[in-house]
Formats: sequence, structure tokens, C-alpha cells
Amino acid sequence: MRKRRAEKRYIKPDPQFNDILVAKFVNYIMMDGKKSTSRSVVYESFDLIEKRTKKPAIEVFKKAVSNVQPMVEVRSRRVGGATYQVPMEVRPERRMSLALRWIKKYATDRKDKTMAEKLSAELIAASNGEGSAVKKKDEVHRMAEANKAFAHFKW
Repeated sequence: MRKRRAEKRYIKPDPQFNDILVAKFVNYIMMDGKKSTSRSVVYESFDLIEKRTKKPAIEVFKKAVSNVQPMVEVRSRRVGGATYQVPMEVRPERRMSLALRWIKKYATDRKDKTMAEKLSAELIAASNGEGSAVKKKDEVHRMAEANKAFAHFKW
């Protein structure tokens, strides 16, 4: 192997909740390096979640992330001139990053006024096992289930 594996970077937990997952999520929401703006959007959405659900926002957030995390996904694999969609288990880090990415994407696509409202609505929906991000996970799982016949091509 010519290149070595990239070193894993560790980030500091966020100041308000002292949680690494929230800090990662703030980084996902961030655009153009504006972390303070991103942080205020996330915290505002957490306040909205607490108002709407009467539960701690951090619990709703963690439940939403765990509901969106995919267990299996399909990856393309070339075998003798043909490309197969091979179902594979997802590594824990990738599982989390996919979940955060999908939550952000589908929150952005929502039809609410502010980003904080969109985010809170998507997180509440995901924690209840509904919403577009959870639908995306189910779709990925269905793809893997449909291509189970090619599981022996794993590498």
C-alpha cells in the first residue's frame, strides 16, 4: 500500500451541551466557515424542539440520529465486466456521518420559514420514525435487501 490511512481527527464537544455529536452536527450545518451562525441555528432549533415536544432536545436529537443511521448500504463492485450493487454493512463513523448528512439535506428541502424551524421539524419527525431522512434510510435498506443475491461478492 503506497498511501497511509488518514489520521482520525477528534473534535471538541460543543460548549452548551458538552456533546461531541452536537458539535459534529454544528459543523455539518455550517456554511462558508460561519460557525457562530451555524451554532445559533442548531441551538434555536433545539429550543423549538423543547417547546414542541416538552422533552429534552438532546434526547430527541440523539433518537433522531439513531433512527436515521443505516445498517447496510449497497456499493458498486465490478466483477468480470459487469457492475453489481453489493450490500455491505456500514462502518459506525460512516453510519453517523450519513445520518447527519441526510438530516441536514432533508431539513434544507423543507418548506418552513427559517432554517431553525426546518431543522427542528425534521429532527422531531426523524425521532418519531417518520420524515424524509428516515424514508431515505428505508430506501437504502430496501436496495440492500433487493441485492442480497450479490452478497457473496463482498471484498
